[in-house]
Amino acid sequence: MSEEFSMRPVGRIESCYGEKFGTPRQSGIVSAARGRVIFSEEVPEGASRGLEEFSHVWLVFVFDQVDEGEEKWLVRPPRLGGNEKKGVFATRSPFRPNRIGLSLVKLEEVSESGLVVSGLDLITGTPILDVKPYIPFVEALPDAVGGFATEPPTKMIVEFPDEVRALLTEEERNLLEEVLSVDPRPAYHDDEREYGCLISGWQVRWHVIDGTVKVLSVARD
Repeated sequence: MSEEFSMRPVGRIESCYGEKFGTPRQSGIVSAARGRVIFSEEVPEGASRGLEEFSHVWLVFVFDQVDEGEEKWLVRPPRLGGNEKKGVFATRSPFRPNRIGLSLVKLEEVSESGLVVSGLDLITGTPILDVKPYIPFVEALPDAVGGFATEPPTKMIVEFPDEVRALLTEEERNLLEEVLSVDPRPAYHDDEREYGCLISGWQVRWHVIDGTVKVLSVARD
């Protein structure tokens, strides 16, 4: 029997990621990525009371940059090079029947107005449907099997020219290095073409030469 449910955001994300391209495909991969969950006005005072006792939280969110009705029941996971199809329920693809995502992030700070988190993989403006504490004894399963995603992505060396390095703070450079080292390129692109993405307010241009990411330029957005 088909039923419909209505949901409303409890907040939205303020993130170092300004667009989909360049945002990590999983949370926790880029530890330097920080952001905030800004609670909506409808969230009453006290809703996050006690959350400071936990180190990590689950963010339940909406893939709002995917149009409704754009679901795909078979998808090509980037981890497999985009060359093999898997059922959508066996992947983290955003093209889902209900566009719902789940992200595990480190909790840095709790206040009545929101949360400061790190290790996030969400774009600025992403609607947050719910926040739930991560409970290690239930959810950390050392014997779990990861299917086709058994190992973390291989990280590449990232090189900054001196003129670019001089423009960035150490924090910004560390963030860009972490993001680019996991190769944001589409899985089916393995070439030397130039790419650009918006990270922490910088328009970053870069390409990959012989397995090394070479940053070409940065400019304030």
